Amino acid sequence: MAGFMQLIIVGNVGRDPEMKYLQSGVPVCNFSVAVSSVTGQGETRQEKTTWVRVAAWRQLAELCQQYVHKGRQVMVIGTVDARAYTGQDGTPQASLDMTARDVRFLGPREGAQGSGGFDEYGSSPAGGSDMNEIPF
Repeated sequence: MAGFMQLIIVGNVGRDPEMKYLQSGVPVCNFSVAVSSVTGQGETRQEKTTWVRVAAWRQLAELCQQYVHKGRQVMVIGTVDARAYTGQDGTPQASLDMTARDVRFLGPREGAQGSGGFDEYGSSPAGGSDMNEIPF
């Protein structure tokens, strides 16, 4: 039985999302989220940022295209896949790729007057998509 890891991240979007459509017409929206953590105190305090590449599919993709913008704080719930590769300079690198099941839009929406189709917590009404239906 193959297992998967579910992850919840909270961070800031690093760039505006890119929307693409598969030949079948299925939308996918890609964006990156910077997740920061702080260790130590005083002079030993260090901040570390980890970048996570996120892919949202179908209705969730369309909502992300509309509401996700560079700098916006989001919470993403989904499955994650770690990938190792060799960088252009020959050093070992790694990337975290996440398939979003749910995205919550945190903080104020720019120019928002009403609910804009979201509940009071900023959660997408779609709640993501069925993981078994994602065409890879």
